[in-house]
Amino acid sequence: MTQKELLYIEDAIGHEKNIITICEEMLNALEDENLISFLTKEIKRHEDMQEKLMDMLEVKCNE
Repeated sequence: MTQKELLYIEDAIGHEKNIITICEEMLNALEDENLISFLTKEIKRHEDMQEKLMDMLEVKCNE
């Protein structure tokens, strides 16, 4: 993996973290159960993506 690709993954991790933070903040302001359910699923989806990206970096660092 090139340095540029590693930087791209690092940026993507930061973006996922920002999305999670925004969703969590919005979640606390909602009352509609359908929206709460939707955002909860979105948070989980972005946490999973963040974890996959972190795993990619870990594999690269262990090579």
